[in-house]
Amino acid sequence: MDSRLLEILVCPICKGSLDYRKDKQELVCPPCKLAYPIRDGIPVMLEDEARTVADDVS
Repeated sequence: MDSRLLEILVCPICKGSLDYRKDKQELVCPPCKLAYPIRDGIPVMLEDEARTVADDVS
């Protein structure tokens, strides 16, 4: 992922910052407990495409 892109992307729901999980190829919003997939290098920032993550996300 391009570091400049990571700096400007925010959660589409709460507008909070996202954590990049390189191993899972996803962007995680800890407050919303949602993980947005990255497909072919492109973040899919749609709530319908996000998965719920466990409570221990930080």
